[in-house]
Amino acid sequence: MSVTQMPETIKKILTSIGINSTKPSHYQLTPSQLAAKTVALKQGILNDTGALLINTGEFTGRSPKDKFCVKDEITKDAVHWNEFNIAITAEVFDKMHVKLLNHLAQQEMWIRDSYVCADPAHRLNIRVVNENPWSNLFAYNMFLRPTENELENFEPEWLILHAPTFMANPNEDGTRQHNFAMTSFTKKIILIGGTGYTGEIKKGIFTILNFILPHQKNVLSMHCSANVGLEGDTAIFFGLSGTGKTTLSADPNRKLIGDDEHGWTNESVFNFEGGCYAKLINLNAENEPEIFNAIKPGALIENVGLFEGTNKIDFAYKEITENTRISYPLHFISNALDISIGKTPKNIFFLTADSYGIFPPISKLTPGQAMYQFISGYTAKVAGTEAGVKEPSATFSACFGAPFLPLHPGKYAEMLGKKMQENNVNVFMINTGWTGGPYGIGTRMKLSYTRAMITAALEGKLDNVAYEVHPVFGMQMPTECPNVPSDILNPRNTWADKDAYDEKAISLAKQFVKNFEKYASGVSQEILEAAPNTNSIL
Repeated sequence: MSVTQMPETIKKILTSIGINSTKPSHYQLTPSQLAAKTVALKQGILNDTGALLINTGEFTGRSPKDKFCVKDEITKDAVHWNEFNIAITAEVFDKMHVKLLNHLAQQEMWIRDSYVCADPAHRLNIRVVNENPWSNLFAYNMFLRPTENELENFEPEWLILHAPTFMANPNEDGTRQHNFAMTSFTKKIILIGGTGYTGEIKKGIFTILNFILPHQKNVLSMHCSANVGLEGDTAIFFGLSGTGKTTLSADPNRKLIGDDEHGWTNESVFNFEGGCYAKLINLNAENEPEIFNAIKPGALIENVGLFEGTNKIDFAYKEITENTRISYPLHFISNALDISIGKTPKNIFFLTADSYGIFPPISKLTPGQAMYQFISGYTAKVAGTEAGVKEPSATFSACFGAPFLPLHPGKYAEMLGKKMQENNVNVFMINTGWTGGPYGIGTRMKLSYTRAMITAALEGKLDNVAYEVHPVFGMQMPTECPNVPSDILNPRNTWADKDAYDEKAISLAKQFVKNFEKYASGVSQEILEAAPNTNSIL
């Protein structure tokens, strides 16, 4: 629908937002209309399969240190104020709000009404206003889509205003630099400016749900993917970006609930979103057929390169960024659930891409170890992915999503621990990273082996095998697993230099202990006792 078709409705919407504009504006355009508008404005092109390709500009990833929240009666004692939850006053927010409204009034706008949370009991209606059509396509793909009947009486609870070309003035606006994301829980508004990276829209909503659901509704919000087996058994996969959440949850033998953001009630696990946002770097049809087949009309692809003289994607291209992405609606996945809700989980998997090559490819965790690893949120960056990184670098992100957590990590960990115990959930650690040595010496764990290990765990085939205890990190390592060579199950055995493994394992353990110091005062003795042994392997 465009302004020429329903001007009064759009004018009413803009007036309710506080925008008085004579510029053309558009409401609830279809994916094909948004793609056509993007191409007509020379903001993107179509690739050889009909997907829309765009460049997000200066920012090709999130900017967590430019994320602000109004400190007021709702948030002052509840939010965990830190480098990701930066406090601003209501006055600072209001001033930026007015500036952004004035800016948008001079732009052609693209408006979309959507909602989040597949569970009707927790549904949250949102309205998104964008200054370019491809950002609006992202909102269409990622959020849940109301029916025509639902739109007739749609009342938004939250508003997102997104203007990539609006630049903040740090000296006047209280920002760190010209880009920003500001949230007011009192006004229920998210302001995003100075960045075209679409993930800021998605993570803005995830952040507010990470406040509303645990703090106000006693629902655990999680940065995880989830799927369900033919017998109705739910599995969830926690992990930071690049560890395999999207890939491993897209299992042809299981139905996908969602790939990134979920809530866990007393009865169910439900998806927050209506789409997937997957990495494309080095994608191939054999390893990730569902994602590969989603590259078609309606999909939005960010920051990729093309083979010279063609409009065919070069998935190895990383001159713009390694964080190349695709967003697409959930129904692009052939085995996605029609309604994205599953039962309470039977199995939880913590994913890490350990480029040190220290962690076992699969191991079983005690409740205390599970909580310790959850709060730690470990993975390791590969050398070369960031400027100046010459060797693997440990990364810790509390609850596998620290930049999106308004509350103290202990709150989410406490809720997860309680739910794990109440539901007698199995917890496994999966290393999708390196074996036989660190990055540069060893090799990446084969995806086929990782899938086989997860399948074995889900089917109960690891319940009665023998286990050995990792001498540093304490997790239990199976000595056998169907369709996986036994000699890779203990990582130390895969290293040619055993002394080097021991030395690096102790070094990594010390990093864990150092990182955990800031949480130690707020956790139980059981969790503290799950810390790795930093003394010696022998």
